[in-house]
Amino acid sequence: MSHKAKLFVLAVLAAVSLALFMFQGVEGNWSYVLESRGKKVFAISLTGAAIAFSTIIFQTLTNNRILTPSIIGMDSLYMLTQTAIIFFYGSDTLTIANKQLNFFLSVGLMMVFAVLLYKFLFRGEGRNIYFLLLVGLVFGTFFESISSFMQMLIDPNEFLIVQDRMFASFNNVQTELLLISCVGMVLVFLYFLPAAKYLDVLALGKEHAINLGVNYKSVVKRLLLVVVVLISIATALVGPITFLGLLVANVAYEFMKTYRHKPLITAAILISIIALVAGQMMVERVFAFSTTLSVIVNFTGGVYFIYLLLKENRKW
Repeated sequence: MSHKAKLFVLAVLAAVSLALFMFQGVEGNWSYVLESRGKKVFAISLTGAAIAFSTIIFQTLTNNRILTPSIIGMDSLYMLTQTAIIFFYGSDTLTIANKQLNFFLSVGLMMVFAVLLYKFLFRGEGRNIYFLLLVGLVFGTFFESISSFMQMLIDPNEFLIVQDRMFASFNNVQTELLLISCVGMVLVFLYFLPAAKYLDVLALGKEHAINLGVNYKSVVKRLLLVVVVLISIATALVGPITFLGLLVANVAYEFMKTYRHKPLITAAILISIIALVAGQMMVERVFAFSTTLSVIVNFTGGVYFIYLLLKENRKW
């Protein structure tokens, strides 16, 4: 089957999934139900596109299919931000009540942290991207430890609000946040376009890319910034979904059987939308909201991650 045929199949599956989610079981007030579900569908599409897109780029830069952008500590920093606000100011603070302000604060802090990491990485000559991953992993563990310490000290009622931020949710997404996220993703995509032609070459490795005339440091800086902004937007919009990128990226690799990034990224985005819609339908209609989407995705992604580790171990 050709790449176009495979993408067509995925597009049809994604459209059918979205249609089932939008129209299944609609009774009574159609306008209210469709508006509510429409926000969820828009949020699912934005989040799925951002996570899939950024994960494929990140795995290309690291030449490793079992890594995700969350390894550099973005999810941990987001949780630290939310926990610190409630710990120091309480749940009634304007930053928690105003979702737009919270969104900009979360995205801004994650981007500042990433820029500082990149400056530290590219300041010296002998450092490579794996050094960035190591530093990000250390900081992520540090942020997580501080968050856990604060969560142990705050009032139990306040902790419930923090706990709500630990898991991704599409149930109460604000329209204003959707518009802001959409504009941000469009700007990021325009910023990404000049470097898009280098992705297939970067997949060959740093040395080959440099030998083929790629300005490696400049391109990597641009692409890493794209990754961070996309992950920041997705995390601030709905919350952390750690294993989604790993899951959809590797399914896209296995399904498409190619190293060309144009069909890979498109396939990963469509698979991500299908996975999120299926997960949200299970949350609402199978588990009756007794669990969260991120629990289902992370459980499935975690099992798949263990499978990938065992598979790579056998190859080695």
